[in-house]
Amino acid sequence: MFETVLVEITEKHVGVITLNRPDQLNTFTSQMAGELHAALLAMEADTAVRVILLKSSGRAFCAGIDVNELTGKSATQYREWIEWMENPLVTISTMKKPVIAQLQGVATANGMGLAAAADLVIASERVKMGLTAINVGLNCVGPILPVARCVGRKKALELLLYGNLLKAQEAMELGLVNKVVAHEEIDAAALAWAEDLAQRSPLAVQIAKSAFYQSEDMDYQKQFQFMNEAFARLCTTDDAKEGVAAFLGKRNPQWKLQ
Repeated sequence: MFETVLVEITEKHVGVITLNRPDQLNTFTSQMAGELHAALLAMEADTAVRVILLKSSGRAFCAGIDVNELTGKSATQYREWIEWMENPLVTISTMKKPVIAQLQGVATANGMGLAAAADLVIASERVKMGLTAINVGLNCVGPILPVARCVGRKKALELLLYGNLLKAQEAMELGLVNKVVAHEEIDAAALAWAEDLAQRSPLAVQIAKSAFYQSEDMDYQKQFQFMNEAFARLCTTDDAKEGVAAFLGKRNPQWKLQ
C-alpha cells in the first residue's frame, strides 16, 4: 500500500523497511514521513516481527528533507510540517521492538537524525554523516536531539553549528555507529546482524529496550529501582523460565512470539 517505502518480513522474524526514493537520495517528503511512520507501527504490531531493519534503496541512506516542500508556509504550518517529518524519529524510541539502521552513502540532516534515533546502526565504510542544514541557512535543531544523546554536548554543538561531514569510522568512534563493514558486504552483514538479534527472547529484548528509554532521564537511584522492577517482571514470564530451562538442558529455547 506504500509508494515511498518498501516493506517485507523475512522467515527469521526481521521486518525490513526500505526508504524508496533513490533518485531523490531518499529525502523526506510528507508522504514518505507518513508512510515510514505507518510502516514502523505496522511492524511493531506484527507478531511475526522481532527486529526491524531500516535501510534504503540507491546510493544514499537519506539526505534529509526534500527542499521542494520548504517554501510558502506560515509559522504554524511549518511547525506542523516539521513535527510530521520527525514523527518517525520520535516513534522509534517509543517502540518496544529494536530498530537497526543500515547506512550507505550519505546520512545527512534529518537522515542523520533518523540514523541516530535508531537503536543500533551498521554502516558501509563509505558512509558520510552530517547535520548539513546550516550550510543553506537553516539548521538541524530537531535531528540534533538523538545525535546529542549519542555524542555528547560539545561534539553535538560542533556538528550542529558547522555542518561538517563525518566519515564512517569517525562516526563509530563518536558512538553514532555500532559497526562499520566493507561497502560490498553491507546488505548481507546488516541482515545477518538483525537475524542474530531476532534469535534472542523477543520479550526480554522488548522489556530491555523499553526500560532503557523510560529510565534514561531519571535520577540515578530511581533508575535502579525502575530497572529492578522491570527485571523482576521479566523473571515471572514463561520466556524467562524457558530460557533458563533451555540453558540448563543444553538445548535451543523455544520462544513465544510477542
